[in-house]
Amino acid sequence: MQTLMDTVQLFGPLTLLAILAGTFLGIILGALPGLSAAMAVALLLPLTYGLDTIAGIGLLLGAFCGAIAGGSVPAILLNMPGTPGSIATTFDAWPMAVGGRAGKALGLSVAASFLGGIISAVILILISPLIASVALKFGAAEYFSLSILGLMIIVSISGGSLIKGLIVGLIGMLMSTVGADQVTGAMRLTFGQMSLLTGISLLAVIVGIFAVSQLLLDMEKMHGKRPSMKVENALEGAFPRLREVLRNWKLLLMSSFIGAGVGAVPGAGGSIASIMAYDQAKRFSKNSKDFGKGAPEGVIASESSNNAMVGGALIPMLTLGIPGEGATAVLIGGLMIQGIQPGPMLFSTQATLVYGIFVAFLLANIMMLFVQWWGIRLFVRILRVPQHYLLPLIFIFCAIGVFSINSDYFDVYLMMALGVLGFFLARFGFGVAPAVIGLILGGVAETNLRRGLQTFDGSWEPFFTRPISVAFLVLALVFVVFSLRASWRDKKASAVSN
Repeated sequence: MQTLMDTVQLFGPLTLLAILAGTFLGIILGALPGLSAAMAVALLLPLTYGLDTIAGIGLLLGAFCGAIAGGSVPAILLNMPGTPGSIATTFDAWPMAVGGRAGKALGLSVAASFLGGIISAVILILISPLIASVALKFGAAEYFSLSILGLMIIVSISGGSLIKGLIVGLIGMLMSTVGADQVTGAMRLTFGQMSLLTGISLLAVIVGIFAVSQLLLDMEKMHGKRPSMKVENALEGAFPRLREVLRNWKLLLMSSFIGAGVGAVPGAGGSIASIMAYDQAKRFSKNSKDFGKGAPEGVIASESSNNAMVGGALIPMLTLGIPGEGATAVLIGGLMIQGIQPGPMLFSTQATLVYGIFVAFLLANIMMLFVQWWGIRLFVRILRVPQHYLLPLIFIFCAIGVFSINSDYFDVYLMMALGVLGFFLARFGFGVAPAVIGLILGGVAETNLRRGLQTFDGSWEPFFTRPISVAFLVLALVFVVFSLRASWRDKKASAVSN
């Protein structure tokens, strides 16, 4: 009888409306540069106070899924990732938009997001205990090796110059050292600025170096030659291109499994998942030279992986009570507000509720498909808005989003300074993505290296003997060798052609 009542509650109009509202608002908030998925979930958290358990959690899950998917909209149309997980989407989606295929890029994004989310939901339901048990075995050595693997991806996405990519990556790693030392508590590179005690705001870096720098580039080109998007045919092929994504089923599965696997590692996040999936898609593609120039496979890999990350991030949250990603930390708060304590006992004491959450997650992905499908025509019309109206509005949204995290004007000033830095990096042929990777992974690598050395009494041996750790290090070495080999081949081919 209780199970029947729970089923009726799950598919009741209030619960379905809550999931739909959460998904719609999540897409809107995710599409605003500067507002992350965690921010979207946090903004909607107060709305759950008056809702029952399933409806409240469904609202937050919808916001989480919608925000991650919505981050692709500004990435495609404005070259500004709405969320960190959409960084890799800009690599190919923006060239597609400039070439008059904005609608197709949006359609691929919607389809890949939906299918990646569904695959991760299946993974969540079927093998969450297995993935959680593997993630539970991660210690300092494994986290250090994983971060080294992520840093080596800089070599693969640095474009034409590996040296320039590494320089920008080192800038990001330098920024990761600002603030209180994670191990000793000593102040580093704060220069007496209280706002830097907790380090440089990741959101300020992402918004500044991607969004503000792109605004400055667009302002520079407004009165000169600028890449004009072909708006007339922008809607051609705009609706969810499920068949095209399914034709790339191997890429879809690989990217979704990478996304879910990375999401299941606490603290990894969507940015690492999408960049790793993009790197693998480029590595195994027969058309790898098209990546970065408008390759549909790049959009599929990035969007399927960052949405699959959502399901993966729910695994440690539900089974271990550990947030797998920033937004899941807020979700844990939402569960606790409802009187639910995530962790291993949840599956044995409240199994019906757990499976209700699984179904709510599936429904959120389905609703995300239809909301984005309906919204594509509206999204593409952004291309018709004159830039002298659009650019100031985007800057205002960026500033509000950055300020709202810590209510600190310093973050806004930092955003603008990094925007200028990103502008000059782009002008002189340096990619900006390695800076964000360096910032995200630099601190993880340093902290876990030092903790590992403390744990192992100064010995380096465990880093090279623990199976998972050594597997990551070997994989990182393989990536570097293949990337350098490909770079050498390209230079040799270029020399021969000249």
